[in-house]
Amino acid sequence: MDAIWNSIVHIYGYLALIPVIPFIIVFFAYKVYAKDTKKAVRLAMDVTTVFLIGIVAVLFDKQFGSRFGLYGILLVMVLGAGLLGNAQFRKRGIVDAKKIFRTVWRLSFFSMAVLYVLLMFIGLGETFFKI
Repeated sequence: MDAIWNSIVHIYGYLALIPVIPFIIVFFAYKVYAKDTKKAVRLAMDVTTVFLIGIVAVLFDKQFGSRFGLYGILLVMVLGAGLLGNAQFRKRGIVDAKKIFRTVWRLSFFSMAVLYVLLMFIGLGETFFKI
């Protein structure tokens, strides 16, 4: 059982290191399967967000010497969901949890992609210009 778990952890680690790879794999696989580009992009974004959250948390922890990366990301996501839920309740009088989750998840994709690029450039810059 430990060998299977270790294999899963290593595969996740390799895919999270370069999150463009899972995006491309899911996008082309679903596009061939369903022949719907719009849904393929959305599914690829949803799957890649899992990998982006993991790598951004690790990069944040490494850059700032903390252990708060994953918890900080999840905290911002929960706060965002609460704010969106409050706005939705005030506007419509009802909360659609599925729509809120989807919105927070997709916004997380974009914010994690920006943070990934930023933290990678900072980390690579530190590595190359280390004295």
